[in-house]
Amino acid sequence: MGIGNIGLPGLLLIAVVVLVLFGRGKISSLMGEVGKGITSFKKGINEGKDELEAAKAEEAKDVTPEADKDKV
Repeated sequence: MGIGNIGLPGLLLIAVVVLVLFGRGKISSLMGEVGKGITSFKKGINEGKDELEAAKAEEAKDVTPEADKDKV
């Protein structure tokens, strides 16, 4: 019997055991922390993407060749 053969009754048993061991309050606070972590991770990913896009846009603004800059 491998881990892939747990099934719904096995998952329910595991959930009940975890609930008994840790208590409802501890589990809910843990899930809240996990949610905050996921939100923070997504925010960091989006901020990093925005910074990269801003850097690419800044790079793309100046397309004047070096020789033409001297003439202006």
